[in-house]
Amino acid sequence: MKENIKILAAMRPFARFTRISLRDLVVTVLPVLLVTAIGIGAAYWLMRPAPPNTLTITAGPTGSTFQLYAKKYQKVLAQKGIKLKILPSNGSLENLDRLLDPAAKVDVGFVQGGLAKGRQVDRLFSLGSVFHEPLALFYRSAKPLTLISQLAGKRLAIGPEGSGTRAVALELLKANGIGPDNATLLDLSGEAAAWGLVDGTVDAAFLMGDSATPGDMRSLIWTPGVHLYDFVQAEAYSRRYPYLNQLVIPMGALDFGQNIPGADVHLLAPTVELVARDTLHPALSDLLIEAAKEVHGRATLLQSAGEFPAPVEHEYRLSDDAKRYYTSGKKFLYRSLPFWLATLVDRFLVLFVPVVVLFIPGLKLVPALYSWRIRSRIYRWYGLLISIERTLLAQQSAEERTETLRRLDEIEAGVNGMKIPLAYADQFYVLRDHIRFVRERYAKESAAG
Repeated sequence: MKENIKILAAMRPFARFTRISLRDLVVTVLPVLLVTAIGIGAAYWLMRPAPPNTLTITAGPTGSTFQLYAKKYQKVLAQKGIKLKILPSNGSLENLDRLLDPAAKVDVGFVQGGLAKGRQVDRLFSLGSVFHEPLALFYRSAKPLTLISQLAGKRLAIGPEGSGTRAVALELLKANGIGPDNATLLDLSGEAAAWGLVDGTVDAAFLMGDSATPGDMRSLIWTPGVHLYDFVQAEAYSRRYPYLNQLVIPMGALDFGQNIPGADVHLLAPTVELVARDTLHPALSDLLIEAAKEVHGRATLLQSAGEFPAPVEHEYRLSDDAKRYYTSGKKFLYRSLPFWLATLVDRFLVLFVPVVVLFIPGLKLVPALYSWRIRSRIYRWYGLLISIERTLLAQQSAEERTETLRRLDEIEAGVNGMKIPLAYADQFYVLRDHIRFVRERYAKESAAG
């Protein structure tokens, strides 16, 4: 019997030893790579994609203050590699409608205060207040008007549908008891309203920069018989309507020699905000505010240097990115690198974090996981060997002992056929010794039986 066992053992193939098991290494590293890939994917999903190189702004009619400002933004952004498309509109109200319409392909727009009442603007945010938009009321009259209520029965140009001019004009006229039943309201603005005042077909015209050009308003100041209305009740209006601000054109500010205007003129002016959808990329938010500082930051007749843009919330919440910009400025990368390079590095860092947090620590665990995998393969054979040893010690018939011995031969063949790294050769040979020990014990039991 002993001779037969020795012959069978000699016929078994020997284990294949390698420096390292590539298959086991791959299986060990794969979970680390998978977890890291999931982490990178989650980081990519949570962060915004790369900023687009094109933006669309909804501005105002051709030649209007809104459009002129948009063109200045266009030049500033072009220096950063961003193309700004300017979409004409009838004014603030249409700009707001477009921003609220998901089907409208716009990103930002100029919107004056007082238009958001009764609208769902949760998906919009403000990048800051950027300038005041004075309401100029020009009128024809032999005597100066002191109250808006004196316009009852007159032909009034209140601006086209969709303009912020129209919205403010209707609000002020309503507060003074004037409406379609006691006045003729004309959908005229800009050049048409100016010519109406000149030729006498219009008695008064409300003009604002969202729907009229600065040239139209300047020309009316010099037109004989046309007066610029002095809002003597400006303080009261500004308190009744919080979105309106009181501004003053000082005496002689337009022409010192002719002393125009001949006295201080009070105006009402809603604040215009740069409003964007909440999908605007943070990097582009910074660029737009930076452009607003360059365009609106200088001193003018009606504002001080550095007054705009301002992080003042009115009807639209200030975005978190805008709050961060006004508090601490641009991010370090965008201050130190060109915009395109800063964007690239910023995205790389976001993707690099999962690699540092997951992949590098995971690699440190690879040796331990690899060792556990090799040892577990050896321990599996030990489990089978112990089971057979217990079976051999039990009372068995001759056929059962033969079957048990066959299983022991299969175990030994399986062990000898293993692919084992050289570093674990000692454990391999210890296992073979234990298999031989079980065989010898089996032989002794058989001889004693």
